[in-house]
Amino acid sequence: MTSDQMADRFGTVWKNTQLFFQPRMIAILLLGFSGGLPLALSFSTLSVWMAEENVSLRTIGLFSLVSMPYVLKPLWAPLFDQLPLAFLSKLLGRRRGWLIVSQVALMAAVLALGASDPVGSPWNTAALALLVTFFSASQDIVIDAYRVERLADSEQGVGASSYIYGYRVGMLVSGAGALLIADHVSWFWTYAAMAATLLVGVVTTLIIREPEGSAFKVLERRTTVIEQCRAWLQVAFVEPFREFMTRRAWFAILVFILFYKFGDALAGVLSNPFYIQIGFDKTEIAYYAKVLGLGGTLLGVFFGALMVARINILKTLLICGILQALSNLMFVWLAAAGNDTTLLALTIAAENFTGGMGTAAFVAYISGLTNISFTATQFALLTSLASVGRTIFASYSGGVVELVGWVDFFIISTLAAGPGLLLLLWLMAKQKRLKSPV
Repeated sequence: MTSDQMADRFGTVWKNTQLFFQPRMIAILLLGFSGGLPLALSFSTLSVWMAEENVSLRTIGLFSLVSMPYVLKPLWAPLFDQLPLAFLSKLLGRRRGWLIVSQVALMAAVLALGASDPVGSPWNTAALALLVTFFSASQDIVIDAYRVERLADSEQGVGASSYIYGYRVGMLVSGAGALLIADHVSWFWTYAAMAATLLVGVVTTLIIREPEGSAFKVLERRTTVIEQCRAWLQVAFVEPFREFMTRRAWFAILVFILFYKFGDALAGVLSNPFYIQIGFDKTEIAYYAKVLGLGGTLLGVFFGALMVARINILKTLLICGILQALSNLMFVWLAAAGNDTTLLALTIAAENFTGGMGTAAFVAYISGLTNISFTATQFALLTSLASVGRTIFASYSGGVVELVGWVDFFIISTLAAGPGLLLLLWLMAKQKRLKSPV
């Protein structure tokens, strides 16, 4: 490599790094924090609470089904694209109005979940956790649409990374932070503190400006109410999906999105109960699995963003996907070794670094697939498919562990990454044949 080429590459890296500090990127980072905070509260942190109360692994695994709203969010995402919120939409705009509503409702749901009893009233706890994920998924729909609409195409990679940075910090606060708080106060006050922390998202929403061209689509006036409703349903629900189905290999893309993070999700869904069962306490989990893990994720996201900027997006996804799969083998080593803090640190660092790289590339890829006319609906469709592995499929993980043990379970999770990677290779071959992006 010549000195001019090295200077050009350094200049590109420096330009992309500077983008992270732009006000719009900082706003997206803060919204990402608000988006990431509820996720751990509805399952990961909740699973520690339940494990402490000696709830069975099978029940804890089934509790991952409360994440179903992340899968089903395309069903109500069109409302955020097409339905105004009376005075709030006029005052704040389409995206910010819906954000405020979902954020306030989310705070109330988190507080109610903290007041529940997962042992005495597990169904009540499950219902409240489901409510948390519903409003969290609703907030995610609007944040994703805001991010895609607010940024230029060339900024989507850095924007995705900024969002992930904030998201992971939010997960750290509701994961490690909640566990540390729970060591000193009750679970109710822990969840009350988390509900108050969601004010970060509310304040950010009130400060940021609405994306340009974010007004609701005005439909042609119809002669009857039925015709008006039919026209609205056509625009809100039918057009976003019909437009996506005009893409080349659209079905293969959907299946790829479904399976790309499957192995990663399968390994991660029972990670906290795994740590508890092999002898780590909450403080050790908070430090090693959350704080150290965050550092690995942030570094991975940064490298993932740079790869997106410099390499073909599909090649980046392939490299990151292979590394994600291999990192699951570290859990096999840890499961065989038992309570070893050094090995725990290495496992968490590797898993989070590769996961961060893969997530940065994955979110940037999905962002590039959406049409700005249907941002919320199409992005919700794509991200909901990515959530299926963490919810429906992974809900059986507790039963699998009880059947085969931890070592074989993590080997299975490594192999589960195979279908997504094979389909990605097919998409890359198709792109090469057509000599144009898929």
